[in-house]
Amino acid sequence: MLLLKTKNNFSDTDKTITLADVSWEDYLELSEQNPEYRYSYYKNVITVMSPSRNHERIKKTIAILIETYCQIEQMKFFAFGSGDIKKPTEIAKQPDESYCFETEKEIPDLAVEVVFSSGGIKDLEKYKALNVKEVWFWENNSLNFYLNTDSNYTESLSSFCLPKISKELLSQYISKGFTLDNLTIQNEFV
Repeated sequence: MLLLKTKNNFSDTDKTITLADVSWEDYLELSEQNPEYRYSYYKNVITVMSPSRNHERIKKTIAILIETYCQIEQMKFFAFGSGDIKKPTEIAKQPDESYCFETEKEIPDLAVEVVFSSGGIKDLEKYKALNVKEVWFWENNSLNFYLNTDSNYTESLSSFCLPKISKELLSQYISKGFTLDNLTIQNEFV
């Protein structure tokens, strides 16, 4: 039985643990017993991440901007947050945020990752195995879009899922998330 000491104090830095040579059943048990963490499982390795306060603030700001965009464009969306994206017994990933557009699907169209101390572009391999159309990474005060084309991800200046939005515009508003409240950011974005 795998156990983690549960303490969610929102530190200033993300905390990450990697466990190797573990089974799918270990992943399921651990993620069910400790739902306050974020998990991934791939090639018999579990990565467990305890997000920092800043991590959560950035991911929530990104979510507000995506949802505001969809409301302005009157675009149907289904928000799934950090819910499991998985192929049972093979791979599972809990993004920071995830969305389906127009119709609800088993695999989301867009996954969003905030990177402080774990994850990053190396997680594209996991998303590729899951066949997620688009992945956004916020890292080092910059937002990058990756589009799944021909089973490989290529970096893009614009989003496929949200075509009228640029990474420069989003990055500007995400940075404001450290100094402004969410309602002000949302009202300015409109």
